[in-house]
Amino acid sequence: MNKVQGKTSCYVLAALMCWTTTTFADQPSQGSQFAVPQHFAPQQNADSQALMEELVEQGLPQAWLEEALGQAKYTQSVLDAMEGAAERRLKWHEYRDIFLTQQRIEEGVAFIDAHADALSRAENTYGVPAEVIAAIIGVETYYGRHKGQHRVLDSLATLAFHHPTRGAFFRGELAAFLRIAYEQEVDPTELRGSYAGAMGYPQFIPTSYQAYAVDFDDDGRRDLWENPVDAIGSVANYFAEHNWQPGGDIYHQARGPEVLPVELLQELSFNQTSPPTVSVAQLAGHGIEAEESLDDNLLVIPLALEFADGETRYRLGEFNFYVITRYNHSHLYAMAVTELAEAIAELHEDEA
Repeated sequence: MNKVQGKTSCYVLAALMCWTTTTFADQPSQGSQFAVPQHFAPQQNADSQALMEELVEQGLPQAWLEEALGQAKYTQSVLDAMEGAAERRLKWHEYRDIFLTQQRIEEGVAFIDAHADALSRAENTYGVPAEVIAAIIGVETYYGRHKGQHRVLDSLATLAFHHPTRGAFFRGELAAFLRIAYEQEVDPTELRGSYAGAMGYPQFIPTSYQAYAVDFDDDGRRDLWENPVDAIGSVANYFAEHNWQPGGDIYHQARGPEVLPVELLQELSFNQTSPPTVSVAQLAGHGIEAEESLDDNLLVIPLALEFADGETRYRLGEFNFYVITRYNHSHLYAMAVTELAEAIAELHEDEA
């Protein structure tokens, strides 16, 4: 049975929509009659001014906001990066090879050993296995090694005011980021993260930081940028708040046809990141059967994954698989986290 369960004693937001590139210069981009603004100072930018006024009404000082927004810079590379996310362009075996390396597995074991107390406490508190927490942080930032090189202020200001379809979403993230920086007394120009504005060990976007970050070492501060203990507790809390089922399976291996008809991919909602809606019995009726005995009424997420040999292999995701996709809305991401967690747990047990 393929599952990741607690073995501690013996482990969210990527690119969203595509952007048609514009030219980072004083000249207007194609299809637009206006030049791209080179600054976000509220006194010179109506969008920044409106956001600042809203935040002032919520209690943030105007002078602080003017200084912060005045230092934000338009960054074309952020917009360009939005259309190249690996989840959107890679097949399963290509995506898997990025994260399922021996070094990442071994360093996952080292991460568990280095933070055994915090991981054990997180599992006891939230019901999320240590290896799943470790795998999330391992996939997101290589256990804190790669937290992102973009200034979060620049990324979010650029996306908030220049993303063609998700501007409102990123405007909310920018507002949340400014509030976090002010409340935690950190310089907003010094914080770095992903091109989409995700931050710290677990790469929380600002609204997730506000909602799910916890002070897991009780030092009076929620610090996901430099504190792995807070990151561990926050990842576990994120999963628990999204109804992680402690002790539950994540997925099961399955057998199916060598070639899956396109109509079945759509009819049976393969590779979706929505809650399980297809029964084991329904899948069996189309020749897709679990390799172990499962309740016919069990609802699952059918997965069809393409391997390097060109073969399609099948898996059945349970509700916990769906929970992992709340962190990043990609079935490839959730599968990579799961397999990395399994590999970390197996090696950790072998070395115990």
